[in-house]
Amino acid sequence: MGKKITFSPPDITKEEINEVVKVLESGWITSGPKVAQFEEEMKKYCNANYAVALGSATAGMELILKVFDIKEGDEVITTPYTYTATANIIVHRGIKPTFVDVEKDSFIIDIEKIEKAITPKTKAIITVDIAGVPVDYDKVKAILKKLGREDIILIADSAHSYGASYKGQKVGAQYDFHVFSFHAVKNLTTAEGGGITYNDNNFHGKEDLLRELKITSLQGQSKDAFSKMKAGAWQYDILTDGFKCNMTDLQAAIGVVQMKRYEGMLEHRRKIFEVYTNALKEKEWAIVPVAKNEMMETSYHLYTLRIKGFEEENRNAVIQTLAEKDIATNVHFIPLPMFTLYKNLGYKIEDYPNAYNQYKNEITLPVYSTLSLEDADYLVKELIKAVESNM
Repeated sequence: MGKKITFSPPDITKEEINEVVKVLESGWITSGPKVAQFEEEMKKYCNANYAVALGSATAGMELILKVFDIKEGDEVITTPYTYTATANIIVHRGIKPTFVDVEKDSFIIDIEKIEKAITPKTKAIITVDIAGVPVDYDKVKAILKKLGREDIILIADSAHSYGASYKGQKVGAQYDFHVFSFHAVKNLTTAEGGGITYNDNNFHGKEDLLRELKITSLQGQSKDAFSKMKAGAWQYDILTDGFKCNMTDLQAAIGVVQMKRYEGMLEHRRKIFEVYTNALKEKEWAIVPVAKNEMMETSYHLYTLRIKGFEEENRNAVIQTLAEKDIATNVHFIPLPMFTLYKNLGYKIEDYPNAYNQYKNEITLPVYSTLSLEDADYLVKELIKAVESNM
């Protein structure tokens, strides 16, 4: 038995703990000044005009569909190669998602095929930045322009890509909306949490989109709790059948400190990628992830290795071999048509061959800012042994 290496623990220091304690001692622990501060930090970091901090990325995506009244009878295009949240929010709105397969040998939705999937009923497209690799946003926008369909709302499920760059700019202001996750396993965490960034506060004719998003995230209530608690300010109205998905000051306190540390955390993740790629690039069987090219730089969220010639059972055997040595690895993702929910909705994995071929031999190696480079080196050497003994 070697070292114990977990998959993705949060990177929490004394500074985050102290900031949370301050919030606890302040007497105000739900949405308030810390959330506002965190939203300001998000806006600046993403070069976006507006930011809304929420309880999760899932809530953020569904909030957008709700506010723009996308519902049964409408169509929403997305990818089958994602976590279920991306599609669940569409199902919640009474819509059967329109899945477009990923490109061959890629985890990213096939942009050419998006064009063929658009119908007069298409109201939104949700692309996914798998592992923190940005989609070619401009290419998707060009298709809508060519078709005269710039009415379609573009939502980036950027759950993985906080800190990634696209054409030299941080991800967050390229599409109509970017939605980030700050869940415990993400690069930057608020324990649970998410956020929306966007540029146009009058998008699709809205009078004040920020206010509408905020109100809809808080049961449709015309006043937030912070305003309502002021002496004599008890009266409020309910303007819409909203959700309850606001972020709390406790969560935002963690996020504010994480933002201060974030560029250093990203740099360490980049070094872990280098350790893995340097060890694997000469291996004929290793299909290593691209971390940077002329278009983008990933957020170094997941190291999505693929093993040439392997089927599911070979890949699973490697995961088991490493588990026996106390090394945790993972798979990102099981394509949605392979799950009971989606099978029952009529999807078949056979219709998405590229997604299946990406999944069957994918193994995700741990990348996190508290993983030492020495441990990363040990892990990748053990991985190489495990793969070569299972060939």
